[in-house]
Amino acid sequence: METKNRCYTYFSIVGDFDPEIVSDRLGIIPNDSWKLGDRRKDGSLYDFSNWTCGKCDEYDVCVENQMRKTISGLLGKIDVLNQIRSEFDVRFCLAIVPEIYIDDSNPCLAPSLDIIDFCHATRTEIDIDMYIYESEDKT
Repeated sequence: METKNRCYTYFSIVGDFDPEIVSDRLGIIPNDSWKLGDRRKDGSLYDFSNWTCGKCDEYDVCVENQMRKTISGLLGKIDVLNQIRSEFDVRFCLAIVPEIYIDDSNPCLAPSLDIIDFCHATRTEIDIDMYIYESEDKT
């Protein structure tokens, strides 16, 4: 049975830092990044820097599998992440963005212990930004 539900996950670093330094230290090319003071598409300036990696939009009813894919490239870099956190004014976030239809099966959004261990070791916040729809039409 095909589901209408969707979800994506990603890891981000937000604060006042140079995203190129983060990319160099982690050896990871981000999915997206910008620097404090860069221009948005609308012409306004970003008031924070952002570096995002590990975007996973391969929906799995056990969303912890998506979370694992997101952090998989970071698991061996906990010390580097902690150096970045202590050196710069940043916060880490594991974001989970589900789109759930109430007439469809409900996804499991609970992180497993290995994900919680990673988040604890790096002081990463878990952010769930949930969208719930009553029917197939997004309103």
